[in-house]
Amino acid sequence: MTPGERHSDNLSLHPSPVTISQSQARQPSTIAIDTACSVTVLVCLMACSGLVLTVLVFYPGYLTEDAAYVHGYVQTGYLGDWQSPLMTIVWRLIDPISPGSGSMFLLIATLYWLGFVIVAWAVARLSAGLAIVVVLLALTPPAFMLLAMIWRDILFGTVWLLAAAIVYFVTDRSRLLRTTGRGLALVMVGFGVLLRPNAIIAMPLLIAYVAWPARFEWKRTALLFIPALLAGYGLLQIVYYGILAVHRNNPLHQIVVFDLGGITYFTRENQFPVSWGADGYEDALLITQCYDPAHWDSYWHLDPCQFVMIRLESKDNVIFGTPRLAESWLRAVAAHPLAYLRHRLIFFWTFLAGANPTLELESLEFVDQVPLARNRYFLTIVALHDVLKSTALFRAGTWLAFATAVGALAWRGRATPAGTFAISIAASGIAYILSFGVFGVATDFRYAYWCVLASLAGLVPALLARRDQRSKPPLGGK
Repeated sequence: MTPGERHSDNLSLHPSPVTISQSQARQPSTIAIDTACSVTVLVCLMACSGLVLTVLVFYPGYLTEDAAYVHGYVQTGYLGDWQSPLMTIVWRLIDPISPGSGSMFLLIATLYWLGFVIVAWAVARLSAGLAIVVVLLALTPPAFMLLAMIWRDILFGTVWLLAAAIVYFVTDRSRLLRTTGRGLALVMVGFGVLLRPNAIIAMPLLIAYVAWPARFEWKRTALLFIPALLAGYGLLQIVYYGILAVHRNNPLHQIVVFDLGGITYFTRENQFPVSWGADGYEDALLITQCYDPAHWDSYWHLDPCQFVMIRLESKDNVIFGTPRLAESWLRAVAAHPLAYLRHRLIFFWTFLAGANPTLELESLEFVDQVPLARNRYFLTIVALHDVLKSTALFRAGTWLAFATAVGALAWRGRATPAGTFAISIAASGIAYILSFGVFGVATDFRYAYWCVLASLAGLVPALLARRDQRSKPPLGGK
């Protein structure tokens, strides 16, 4: 059979099988490149649309009570360690963009959508459909709705999301891009700790990810944990008290007061380094009414027990912020370890499973002063939030379980970039939530926000890692 007989519909007198074969070989590659470009553009447009929607619904953001203090510091130049001084500095720099809450809101919203779209770009190299899913996950109510609230917890979560996303995206890029991206991510991880100092517990997991983004190995991560923890503590000391010379407000002592109150309640014996009134009225309140496992505020500014902080901060004999209070805590924990554990476990369970505060909406009644109170789109979101807030979506325990599931799902693929990303951020989210078991003094849902973002961003990469490793034997114990 001649070539002409094999290609009877070809009018060429001298067909070139080699040329046809090369064209056919190039065609799938060309299609793949076109598809990847199309998906990249699509997810970019989706993220831009998401940002526009966020601005339409939430601008200029809701100035929470904590944020109002920080913005006050922006205007006065005060730097203290009760609220993050780094948030004050950043807000001061960006405030001219949209004075008030608007500038911080725009920063948070931009970081949020940029983090998700970069994860989607990384996923698009392996699956176009799943890249779209990544962007859609950004609309999950607990993650999306809290963007309206100006809190450092939200800023912190978006900063760490973007840091991890950058490392994931540059993992298989050029050496220059990898080095630049990982350096930027490392700075952002440190910035997150300066925003939320208790995140120091979760920081080593992200540091390990920045160092080894292509393969997760628990042994070297464990070896890095303590040095990274010490580095984080050193960073706080140098930046807060060395470079910035912030005022010491002793935020750790709120934990001490809360713990002493809890131990007093469960032992029915006063553990504070103070003798209360001779009539025994204050002592009776401490063992009957003051303790609330949901927050320490009852000892701070709520009736009838605000007498505790009034006395501890009395100018005649200041105890709050002094070694006397810390020593009382050590004695109480040593003498009553079971009472301390009971208090901490009840608090942590309340944080995980309780119907805790979600959106701060107390000021919405002041329609003339709160722009969002006049935004019909925001009020629609509030109505949806009111329906959902009693569900598992707004329980910190749900997201702790979700992050655990993401890590477990990706475990077999921990030798892949997708698996390493999913495990690292999920583990960081888990560690962050667990830190509140020891350091927490309130059970607001916002404290679980980083775990929410880590779970959502890690889900699709975990599925990809699972898919890629399904036919391979498990890795050795690394």
